[in-house]
Amino acid sequence: MAGLVAPATLEQIRAANDIIDVISAVVPLKRAGASFVALCPFHRERTPSFHVNPRKQTFHCYGCHKGGDVFTFIREYETLDFMEAVKRLAERARISLEFEKDPQYREKQFIKEKLFEINEQITQRWHGCLLSDAAGQRAREYLAERGVSDEAIKLFRLGFSPDAWDDTINWAKSKSFDLSSVEQAGLAIRKEGTNDFYGRFRGRLMFPICDDQGRVIGFSGRVLPGSNDERKYVNSPETPLFIKSRVMFGLDKSKRAILEKQFAVVCEGQLDLISCFMAGIQNIVAPQGTAFTSEHARIIKRYANEVVLCFDSDEAGQKAAVRVLDDLLGSGLAIRVATVPAPHDPDSYIKNFGAGAFEELIAKAEGFFDYYLNRLCKLNDIRTDKGQQAVLASMAEAAQKTNDPALVDRYAQKTAARLGINALSALQKFKSAAARQASRPAPEPDQPPEDLSWRPNNQEFWLLRILLLHDETLDWTRAHLHPDWIVNPLVREIVEDRLKTDADGQPVQPAAILYRISAPNAQALITEALAEQRPIPRPDEQLVEIATRLRNQSIDREVAVLNQTLGHPDMTPEETNSVLQELSALRAAKRGPLVALASAAL
Repeated sequence: MAGLVAPATLEQIRAANDIIDVISAVVPLKRAGASFVALCPFHRERTPSFHVNPRKQTFHCYGCHKGGDVFTFIREYETLDFMEAVKRLAERARISLEFEKDPQYREKQFIKEKLFEINEQITQRWHGCLLSDAAGQRAREYLAERGVSDEAIKLFRLGFSPDAWDDTINWAKSKSFDLSSVEQAGLAIRKEGTNDFYGRFRGRLMFPICDDQGRVIGFSGRVLPGSNDERKYVNSPETPLFIKSRVMFGLDKSKRAILEKQFAVVCEGQLDLISCFMAGIQNIVAPQGTAFTSEHARIIKRYANEVVLCFDSDEAGQKAAVRVLDDLLGSGLAIRVATVPAPHDPDSYIKNFGAGAFEELIAKAEGFFDYYLNRLCKLNDIRTDKGQQAVLASMAEAAQKTNDPALVDRYAQKTAARLGINALSALQKFKSAAARQASRPAPEPDQPPEDLSWRPNNQEFWLLRILLLHDETLDWTRAHLHPDWIVNPLVREIVEDRLKTDADGQPVQPAAILYRISAPNAQALITEALAEQRPIPRPDEQLVEIATRLRNQSIDREVAVLNQTLGHPDMTPEETNSVLQELSALRAAKRGPLVALASAAL
């Protein structure tokens, strides 16, 4: 990231975007002494472990170890890359950006721009095939049968990929596109063990997938009736432009309507979305090529505070609505569920009953827990003890995930009324069912345990805290502490950067170090040191003590190495005498006070 934007410009943007103002706009903050705390927006938790330090302009979560400055927060919260976060904050502060020349950035941008160009060109090619080529007749007939208008075809730039293995390859060659770039765009597949390629999408109705700026980043190809291909959809693989868990089909066209209405309708498929959008229900999105994820929820949270799930009426669609609960709860979005009467999906419902009926269905969408209670009562025979216990246990498990005692109590009473049992008894069973759930052994993690070997010992952590929080200790440290005495490489790198000075001769501030050091976990370590609440009494005295211990430990390591060399059969008397003299000098140095280094410049 260094060299992309001038450090002075980054500092100007950071100074113009107070971290408290930025974070409090999306996360409720409460003052706690000199800092602010909140429930972490990056992971689910019951008690606040997310701290924001207004003096140092940093945040840190003790639960998930995420931390950084205002750029980091915007990047993580809104799922942006660094430059997008810089642009977003620069725009917020009305600061113009002037980019410096950065070869790596220019190379990445060149690749992305090339992929954007290829995607745009193939979109035009396939759109033309659908509109006028003889090969696209099947696709035109299918869309007419589905009631997709010419206006919708043009607005969403639908296309048709000819049913030939080499069509995309021949087209790319005619445009002088490098085939490896076409492969990188996800449009071509290399034949194993060769340099030959074939097209990924063949004989399919094509839906271009766009980013929130309307640029084509990928594709979804739907099989047409009469095809022998059993795969209903073929989607682009992940590419430098296309990350499925972060892509919402239609968002480029629907984001303004979502902002205006302050809720988003989430449906399952592209044709459902197109049908809704063209019928006037334009605050609608659909996950692309994957199940609904926490990333999708976070994207929606940028524009609205509520979602209405409107999945298909079949069992698979209803199960999908239940599965998204965990991801939506973690986002802070309110959840309602619109149930489309069987056997319809949103597309067929609108075709049969009109847009007004569908809008009414959305308006009357139940809160998630009302929907879930109704669903459980349909799936279980509530006339039996077994059925009632199943409903109680499932409702308890879901309600407890909200960490909201009032909601738990309310739905215990609603469940009791629905089952015809005593409300107090239901609440007790609710709580006991939740307790049983909480006492179950945690499932084996899919990932290996977190590697914490990067964390420093307590001594070096406190050294880091002193140097980051107390500018007045830096001159003495430059003169008396050698970075080689520090064992932890992360601490050593951060300390070395902190002991430098900027162009004006002033100390490099922690906020600047956050983006200058690219080592993994560096940001978490810096922000943890800044967020630590324990006071540092007499920092100058503590610094001398820590530096002395670090020096002595470094001497002990040198002594251990020299002791190993003594007595080696190949050593001459002169070499042995030299080692003994070194050992004597090291032991004398350890007994003495810290002295100024030969060179204080680092």
